[in-house]
Amino acid sequence: MPVYQLSDTVSLPLPDLAEPDGLLAVGGDLSTERLVLAYENGIFPWYNADQPILWWSPPKRMVLYPNELKVSKSFKKSIEKGGFQLSIDEHFKQTMELCGKTKRKGQDGTWVTPDMVEAYENLHQMGFAHSFEIWKSGELVGGLYGVSLGRAFFGESMFSRVTDASKVALYYLHSFAIEHRLHFIDCQLHTAHLESLGAREIERKSYLQELDMALAYPDLKGFWTDMQS
Repeated sequence: MPVYQLSDTVSLPLPDLAEPDGLLAVGGDLSTERLVLAYENGIFPWYNADQPILWWSPPKRMVLYPNELKVSKSFKKSIEKGGFQLSIDEHFKQTMELCGKTKRKGQDGTWVTPDMVEAYENLHQMGFAHSFEIWKSGELVGGLYGVSLGRAFFGESMFSRVTDASKVALYYLHSFAIEHRLHFIDCQLHTAHLESLGAREIERKSYLQELDMALAYPDLKGFWTDMQS
């Protein structure tokens, strides 16, 4: 199947028209309208700074469901006695930028480009994008960010500057998902780390069906700072 070239018109091809590796389209822009349309259709942008915008719809999707997070004894100890504190939506841009600076095994460069930061900061200001920030001794040591629509949360990236900090951010996101009855946390692509934490792969068709059900509910739009327990 061809990889679709996008124009300035805010549109995207159907997700099941993607290549076997998940690549669906190239080009277009990172406008709020296009990003929201993409997430509503199970599509997300992912590209390096030296590439055009690439849009993906993987044949399998990594998903973490409420009550399926695996908390080992050592992880539980980090949560309870690690000296971590949580804030939500207070340092969104900084969280994104620190995600972009994190070196990842097998990857050169970063997809958290300045254009991506600007685009998701716009989503954040409109109440669609959110960050979970982990602090220790007054320093931002871990966190994650993503997009929320309906009862779905689309995780984009996370970072950790001390042991377990990103896992603690995921723990609090998972707790938030349970409290606010989110259907799932979309983790996008498989990693052994995510699998060890309880996320699992589902087929694109199943993912899109579950996404449709999650999008039938109102958005949890706005800043989540005042919604944390």
